[in-house]
Amino acid sequence: MDGNLKNHIEYLLCVKITAIRPISGGDISQAFLLETETEQFFCKINRNEQAFQMFQNEKAGLEAISKTKTIATPKVFLCDKLEDGAFFLMEYIEAKKNGSNNMKALGHQLAALHLHSRRNEFGWKTDNFIGSLPQSNKKHSNWVTFYVEERLLPQLKMAYDSGGLNAAEIPVERLIFERCKNLFPKVKPSLLHGDLWSGNYLISENGTPFLIDPAVYYGHHEVDIAMTKLFGGFDTSFYNAYSEIFPKIGQEKERHEIYQLYYLLVHLNLFGGSYKSSVMEIIKKYF
Repeated sequence: MDGNLKNHIEYLLCVKITAIRPISGGDISQAFLLETETEQFFCKINRNEQAFQMFQNEKAGLEAISKTKTIATPKVFLCDKLEDGAFFLMEYIEAKKNGSNNMKALGHQLAALHLHSRRNEFGWKTDNFIGSLPQSNKKHSNWVTFYVEERLLPQLKMAYDSGGLNAAEIPVERLIFERCKNLFPKVKPSLLHGDLWSGNYLISENGTPFLIDPAVYYGHHEVDIAMTKLFGGFDTSFYNAYSEIFPKIGQEKERHEIYQLYYLLVHLNLFGGSYKSSVMEIIKKYF
């Protein structure tokens, strides 16, 4: 972090920053812990030309989750442009090792978040981002139509355009719709985190679960659960607690794999061919 940005933050917050150190902050942004005599702040810096829009969308997502009063999110302080990119300043949450009681609380609170619904309105008020990729949130009254047209088809097209998948590897659109219609139940739109892997939640020192880095929209609540299982899964106590509010109805495994296809396509488009075999495994299985 350069001195000009430090001075700018000090001016806006009317505080004196006494220490700055780089910390882990994800794959697409630099992250820093800023310390004053009485407070700590988490600061992300991104030099992408879309950085300000990305951070604005993240801010809106955190605030939307916070307004439900179901699960904690870090308090947002500043989101501003830089000459090249943008920065995002929020409350720093000191994390601790997860315990089964904390994961049980996370399961209950995520389910409570998912109970926040809008009648027949899948999508979000604006488009946003999944990682650094654009995520289309055009509103639909039908979940199958939303998921196919706003999730799978844009990522499949992106993979084709970049050479990640060839024409023979792209499933026929009609088959995608048919399979999803057969597997997806009639659902109410739930407010989703949208990118819930193990790096996007934390447990504070006092045991409070926090959600971070959301990609929010209204969708089927199982999408968040499917994402939690993509890279190893969460503690069993999380799923048991969640199922107390959203019991299983059958064919979860099949739906979860189709929901995971979206995230695997995102990873293919962000990080390259190492994810292609996982993408093709699901495409061949279902389409």
